[in-house]
Amino acid sequence: MPGERLDAESVRSWREQTDAALTSADAVLPPDTRLPAQHNAVMLATDDSRQATDALVDLTPIPSDLTTLYWVISEASLPDVDNEYFIHSPATVAEHFREYGPAPIDGESIALVFASDGGGHLFAIGDSGRVWKPTTASWFDDFEVAASSLQEFLEQLGRQIANQP
Repeated sequence: MPGERLDAESVRSWREQTDAALTSADAVLPPDTRLPAQHNAVMLATDDSRQATDALVDLTPIPSDLTTLYWVISEASLPDVDNEYFIHSPATVAEHFREYGPAPIDGESIALVFASDGGGHLFAIGDSGRVWKPTTASWFDDFEVAASSLQEFLEQLGRQIANQP
């Protein structure tokens, strides 16, 4: 059964906690090993990214949780978190959808790839609200459930950020 639906306040809270954890982790590193503060970033939505979200909605039906996410943040680049994580911009999601179509996930009428990790694994959200990850680094491989909802996906990512050395 899919998890709880995402709301804008929980995305804002996740972003604030993520920024605080990333800043705290950077502060404990010796000065000669610190990465630039902009290296890991969760970017707030802009007028341009909201227009790209509207264009994505016009292109294909998208899960409401993804729309909620993109109305608060435009993308995230977290190359120093675990195996690296990237939440793609709505423009990138649309570009990938045009090029590859939806992720082929049994039981989902539409599934959009919205994120990836540094190992080449993709994350797709289905119309059920579940987040899926392929079993190998492939767009067209078998997918398995990675999180019951986008909310749970963000919570898992937040825990990885908080637990990094």
